[in-house]
Amino acid sequence: MEKRKLRINGHSHLLPYPEEIPQFMQDKGIFWVDKDRKFMLQKDWNRPITDSSFFLNEKLAWMENFKIDHAVVLNLSQLYGNGLRVEEMKQALRFQNDFNAKVQHENPSKFTCGFVVHPGFVRGACWEIERCVEELGMQLLCLPTHYMDTIGTWRCIFDEENEPIFELANKYNLAVEIHPYDGEKFIKLENTSWRFHLIWMLAQCADAYHFLTLNGYQDKYPNMRTCFAHGGQLAQINLGRRIQGFDGRPDLFEGKSHPRKAVGHRNIFFDTLVHDTGGLQLLIKNQGYKQVLMGLDDPYPLGEMESEKQSSYPGKILDLAMDREIINETERDAIWEDNVIQWLCGDDQNAKDKLVKRILG
Repeated sequence: MEKRKLRINGHSHLLPYPEEIPQFMQDKGIFWVDKDRKFMLQKDWNRPITDSSFFLNEKLAWMENFKIDHAVVLNLSQLYGNGLRVEEMKQALRFQNDFNAKVQHENPSKFTCGFVVHPGFVRGACWEIERCVEELGMQLLCLPTHYMDTIGTWRCIFDEENEPIFELANKYNLAVEIHPYDGEKFIKLENTSWRFHLIWMLAQCADAYHFLTLNGYQDKYPNMRTCFAHGGQLAQINLGRRIQGFDGRPDLFEGKSHPRKAVGHRNIFFDTLVHDTGGLQLLIKNQGYKQVLMGLDDPYPLGEMESEKQSSYPGKILDLAMDREIINETERDAIWEDNVIQWLCGDDQNAKDKLVKRILG
């Protein structure tokens, strides 16, 4: 009998129920959800909760409805810990990681969950990686594109100072997710018309991809597989400019790796969340379909959610890509299943078998 093809969502998010969030998080203004589950909040910030599937039981029902077998749950972007005092940051990140570990442990067939560390404190980040892998059994490291260091300077995640983090990711055969946030804190523009989500987040991903590839980390750490959120969309259109810049001003790139070496590299992945088939076609043309994995970014309104206004539903972009002969059935199935598993497990066949067995129950 032919094995059923799985539908695995490689980019999902989950909110704790209000009562699951420790009181200190609200007292310190770090993060909380109101009792009516209408808003997620931080000090001087709030955002409407736009879908019931932000929460666990509702998420499970949503997945059942859309025939999604398994989801990769990332950390909440609000919990990267930038600008918090050290002890508060440690407590907030530990809460996030323990929450995600509990979700994975209690729902093994439905979720693979990520954990987050703060790169501004490299030694502590390494200790937390060891704890999450060895004690909590987690295999996905979530990192921001940019973070604030101990003297208040904003840096790219692929700064050479963070190599101890990547060495550990390599040692533990980790999947790594790179996700943008906090752009309004270091890009000196008024936060209006959702510009940081619609434009600057994509630029942040392109910036992180720039430094990953210039440092050649995809080869230096062969057991670390990196996925860029939102298709690394501006990184795709920007390839030619980066190549011409590298070739035209070699004095600025001494000791760096040529951008061409990273194109289509087996250790660099991108999710499908580019919102149109033209963007998806460019992504696949640049990187090859094997480096592309399904990402719905549910339940956020910029995710691939069910919407009458947008005539959208989870999986629509791949269905459209099939209709327009951008991909074939084999490639579609790989994007939904094989490529997500390859990102999560690498070449460890035992880990792959265990994951598939876990999903199938």
